[in-house]
Amino acid sequence: MADKSFLSWPFFEDRHRTLAAELEDFAKGLQVDHSDTDQACRLLVKAMGAAGWLQPTASEDGAPLDVRTLCLSREILARHDGLADFALAMQGLGTGALSLFGTAEQKAVWLPKTRSGEAISAFALTEPQSGSDVANSTMTATDDGDSYVLNGEKTWISNGGIADVYTLFARTGEAPGAKGLSAFVVTPDRQGFEITERLDTIAPHPLATLRFTDCRIKKSDLIGNPGDGFKIAMSVLDIFRSTVAAAALGFARRALDEALERVSTRQIQGAPLADLQMVQGHIADMALDVDAAALLIYRAAWAKDSGAPRVTREAAMAKLFATEQAQQVIDKAVQLHGGDGVRSGETVEKLYREIRALRIYEGATDVQKIVIARQTLGAFAADSANQGG
Repeated sequence: MADKSFLSWPFFEDRHRTLAAELEDFAKGLQVDHSDTDQACRLLVKAMGAAGWLQPTASEDGAPLDVRTLCLSREILARHDGLADFALAMQGLGTGALSLFGTAEQKAVWLPKTRSGEAISAFALTEPQSGSDVANSTMTATDDGDSYVLNGEKTWISNGGIADVYTLFARTGEAPGAKGLSAFVVTPDRQGFEITERLDTIAPHPLATLRFTDCRIKKSDLIGNPGDGFKIAMSVLDIFRSTVAAAALGFARRALDEALERVSTRQIQGAPLADLQMVQGHIADMALDVDAAALLIYRAAWAKDSGAPRVTREAAMAKLFATEQAQQVIDKAVQLHGGDGVRSGETVEKLYREIRALRIYEGATDVQKIVIARQTLGAFAADSANQGG
């Protein structure tokens, strides 16, 4: 039974505690057939939409997204099923730009559908030659009268191949680098939009490479203003990066639960494994990592919900620490399970495959270190300048 004492922390309100209890009941009843990943995602989106769990993933009225609710939702779902977490997360990430910067018409068309589970969304940012270096994107959106014409490729796109709507980033050329990108809402029925490859990973999720060849979209498909794409992308990631950390926390909590069950029931020389000091040391490390990650995650979420315009440093710290330490927690759980830990289909084996990608996507660990260092150095320089130092 996962620890729930953290819900009494002052980061949360009663509505968050109520949500956690109700979503826990929903997640316990999930029966996910993982034999067909695409179909599983479609069914999960529909089920969560019908039950109302996708409502917090978008905001139609301009109200801020509740990051604590998103983090709690991802943590709970990840603890029960990694694909369920993925399905909810992508409904939010895929429509984040519309929630924050979309026109009233764009919101009215898409957000009721994605929040109800009627439509699946995707976030198309990564390119073959530019992963974390968003400013190096080369896909183009050429202004052509009443249209934009898209040319280029996107890859590692979550929900690629099954999404009904994509938030797409392309170079419109207002300025070099980051200042020359724009964001668009694109549907896969456009001529010139092609899925060129479905990508298989160690923890199966719907992923694809997209190609655009003279793909014409309307001027009204622009999200925000021309040249605002980088700002839009970073604003969305500033919110959802903390939720990646929360998913990692969910995986880590499940691994700790599985380890506690194992060492409490498995006998060695007539006594439980839990009686061994070395095993107790592992359990202590795991519990410490889980609680420290939770504190960083919900600090970042609380700060954003409290009105902080940006939580770049806090979110980067949460994402880096939670994903790295979840990997360690899960590895210890595998070790404590012995041979059973690497048996295909065992819970800790599935967690071992699930966690690895989280240390890469939405900003790899090394990128987060750069972000944290720059933010910290920048704050020091600003303080020194203010003090005349």
